[in-house]
Amino acid sequence: MTDTNTYQAQADELSQKLWAIANDLRGQMDASEFKNYILGVIFYRYLSERTEMYMIDLLKNDNGITYEEAFADEEYRPVVEEWSLSKLGYVIKPENLFRNLIRKITKFENDADKFSVEDFEKAINDLVGSTMGHESNKAFDGLFNDMRLQDSRLGETVADRTEMIGRVMVRVSDIDFDLQDSQFDVLGTAYMILIGLFASDAGKKGGEFFTPAGPSKLCATLAALGLDEAKTVGDCTCGSASMLLEVQKHLTTGKVGHFYGQELNATTYNLSRMNMIMHGIDWQNFDIYKGDTLKDDKYGDIKMTVQVCNPPYSLKWSADKQFEDDPRYSGAGKLAPKGQADLAFVEHMIYHMDEDDGRVAVLLPHGVLFRGGAEETIRKYIIKDLNRLDAVIGLPANLFHGTGIPVCVLVLKSKRNGNAGNILFIDASKEFKAGKNQNVLEQKNIDKIVETYAKRVDVDKFAHVAEMSEIVENGYNLNIPRYVDTFEEEETVDLEAVRAEIKRLDVETKNAIEKAESMLQQLGL
Repeated sequence: MTDTNTYQAQADELSQKLWAIANDLRGQMDASEFKNYILGVIFYRYLSERTEMYMIDLLKNDNGITYEEAFADEEYRPVVEEWSLSKLGYVIKPENLFRNLIRKITKFENDADKFSVEDFEKAINDLVGSTMGHESNKAFDGLFNDMRLQDSRLGETVADRTEMIGRVMVRVSDIDFDLQDSQFDVLGTAYMILIGLFASDAGKKGGEFFTPAGPSKLCATLAALGLDEAKTVGDCTCGSASMLLEVQKHLTTGKVGHFYGQELNATTYNLSRMNMIMHGIDWQNFDIYKGDTLKDDKYGDIKMTVQVCNPPYSLKWSADKQFEDDPRYSGAGKLAPKGQADLAFVEHMIYHMDEDDGRVAVLLPHGVLFRGGAEETIRKYIIKDLNRLDAVIGLPANLFHGTGIPVCVLVLKSKRNGNAGNILFIDASKEFKAGKNQNVLEQKNIDKIVETYAKRVDVDKFAHVAEMSEIVENGYNLNIPRYVDTFEEEETVDLEAVRAEIKRLDVETKNAIEKAESMLQQLGL
């Protein structure tokens, strides 16, 4: 399993190559837009290479026939198309394979064989078109919408756009990364790198779309702890789907029956579907929905074994009275405030928890732990009436791109068994490696937090198992310093020694001034 340190090294190497690609487009359009071309080309390359690998395996017992030969044969072609649709969910024609497009860019022998941006556009349209009328269309429809190959900012003429996109395709073809390596979130990492490299308006809120490796891995590990497999895994604000995919790595068998996600932003909705496919998740085994989770619950009555989430912090929402009848929010008797929808996301996840063994790990701002009003009522409902809150973990500041605030992890369980009478508090605010732009939650930090969570015992200045009586006594205020005393007594100051040192320095200063004045007099100054 790739740890966070190795992951970061891979990400740094990838960032250098992506920067070189991005420089080819610099000045043509806003950075937040041209990153979509890079991601789209990477994804198309993956789909192409996946097709070739599958076809080699499919045709290995057919007398050495190649995919090109099979596709050209009237008897073979319907068969390979049917199998490609059934397994992969799409068809890429041999002439549209990424390596053949690269060949046309770099090695064309005559004008008829010369690459045009329209060739790439047709290849994409053919791919998406092959899914029409097929169940896999839900996974591929509109996936390339953000890569507008006719945009004049790519170039005023077809020739200009061809030259520009051709350079990007060649650069991507030169990147030596294993697109089959499910440990490395290529698209998600690429997205994070690109929004970090370019300080655009879209990039400043990039943390809403992509959770860094450390916090993502921590949430996934906590939520999956002790599970061999999961029937269903969900993320109701899935962004690039990095956290959703991370869960699978922390199940003993790695088996997930079905993945569910929902995402409002159109670009990251496409990115999340790309990411699922690039991680080898068959189109039959995931459903990513586009829409506002709080307003429009696409999950219906689906119950989840594991849920992870990093929702946009302190999001404004309508808190309309109609939601008082929504079964997700009706239990507490009050709606989350208009200016802070944080606990509305928690209520949504609680509603979709599997009653037998549902788990949730969600990243939230510390305000949810102690704010009064409606949020206090909702906290009390979750703790007292539902008894779902299992642990509160405080994390370091400046872990996320776009915000420096410290956040916390709430761990919830539908069946708390022997821990029903207490809540675990962990203060992990000092568990990080300082970084140039943001702090990093390293593997050793994650291990310490998870081990403490698993053991569930008091650790001086780090963790405390609070009985419910303590929670009630504190008025359901969950502010971590109320439960974990991290006070470090300062070293006693010897005032007499300080006074003596000040006197000594005064004498030295006076002597130095007198000596300087004497020297100036000797010089006649």
